[in-house]
Amino acid sequence: MIMCIVLIDLLVVTCDWTLSVEVERASEYDVKAAFLINFVRFVDWSEQTRSRTGNELILGIAGEDPFGNSLNLIRGVQIKNRKLVIKSAVNSNSLADCDILFISASEKDRLPSLMATLKDLPILTVSEIEGFAQRGGIINFIIVGNKVHFEINPDAAEHVGIHISAQLLKLARIVTDE
Repeated sequence: MIMCIVLIDLLVVTCDWTLSVEVERASEYDVKAAFLINFVRFVDWSEQTRSRTGNELILGIAGEDPFGNSLNLIRGVQIKNRKLVIKSAVNSNSLADCDILFISASEKDRLPSLMATLKDLPILTVSEIEGFAQRGGIINFIIVGNKVHFEINPDAAEHVGIHISAQLLKLARIVTDE
């Protein structure tokens, strides 16, 4: 699994266009976990946000956790001088504690309510719900031909004060709000 993270690291640094990894070679959620940690390398939060969460980088999972053991690959990783802490079963009261929030497909019916709560919070929102990025989410995983790809809504990121590097943007399919 470490090899999967290294491979994805290399792809993120060297690819010119579409970053994708075949789902068959590694579990879909191993790949998505590796993407999550790599997204952080190409995203900047405001200093105000950093002071809110201190030396921890908090990844919350809203809804059912589809990752299983896959998040163990990245748990505790030091990135941008912060330790990655993973919190499962994040509820509406603890959303604001997250730097990154993965919204599980199990939350599809609650998505409008969640997005209303999150709309002004400096949280990198990530999901796999169809149309998530077009509904105000920042990054959405999509599967195309057995490969994990991602969409980014840069307007949604800018709205909450999150800067996404041009390197990451050129690897994504860019979408806007509907």
